[in-house]
Amino acid sequence: MNYLKSIKQSFLLAALFCPFFLQAQSNYSTRNGKISFFSSTPLEDIKAASNNGTAVLLSKTKDIAFQVPIKSFQFEKGLMQEHFNENYMESDKYPVAKFKGKLNQDIDLSKNGEYDVTSTGTLSLHGVDKPRTISGKLKVSDGKVQLISNFNVACVDHNIKIPTIVIAKVAEIIAVKVDAVLTPLTK
Repeated sequence: MNYLKSIKQSFLLAALFCPFFLQAQSNYSTRNGKISFFSSTPLEDIKAASNNGTAVLLSKTKDIAFQVPIKSFQFEKGLMQEHFNENYMESDKYPVAKFKGKLNQDIDLSKNGEYDVTSTGTLSLHGVDKPRTISGKLKVSDGKVQLISNFNVACVDHNIKIPTIVIAKVAEIIAVKVDAVLTPLTK
């Protein structure tokens, strides 16, 4: 049952973000991309990770879409996870973070290699859409595409309010890392 639900979710993600999903050539996807974030202050470091990132890359149109369920982030401390979901991210109200954009470079994904890339699009987080250009690397090896990116997210840009009582423990700028291996979609 979970397998069918996962297939349905992947198809819906692709259809939502990429209308020509079924028609394009050389499409890549994953359902287990790793996304992590880190917040550092003099009082406390906070880190969390998820292996539930879903991504689609269409080589012909250079469309790229990535999303992660907010509740899938795992913390070292359960109380941090609870506060993250309830107080900061309001994950019942805003269940996913997503990016939809286009690669700015022409990359031949049929050739092995490592490529510096940027993607311009919209980062949607906590109900706020922000135009962004995000840099990263694409590593092509044996038909697979590894997407690696490190970028920062300012809490204020997405109306993420940090309660005054813990403001010294949560950074205003959060470091985000993405590492996802995309494999070719089969027709």
